Amino acid sequence: MQIEILKDEKNDLEVSIDNKTVAELVRVYLNKDDKVKLGAWKEDHYSKPLTLKVTTEGKTAKKALQDAIEKASKDLNKYKDEFKKAK
Repeated sequence: MQIEILKDEKNDLEVSIDNKTVAELVRVYLNKDDKVKLGAWKEDHYSKPLTLKVTTEGKTAKKALQDAIEKASKDLNKYKDEFKKAK
């Protein structure tokens, strides 16, 4: 998976990402954060990477993205452990 920072300002971040599933997962977790004003991705063409945009108020955009990734990772690990127990 390739990730490239396109725009990096305090409350505004744009990241190019080539995985739609990961972008959607992160978007969902971003929008659960009350400091995030916008967490969205766009796709200019199906053959090109997506652009994930994060706009915040009261927290830096990088911190919001980092928090969303950490929460998603924690939840996924929890689900993985529960799935293993169910076998």
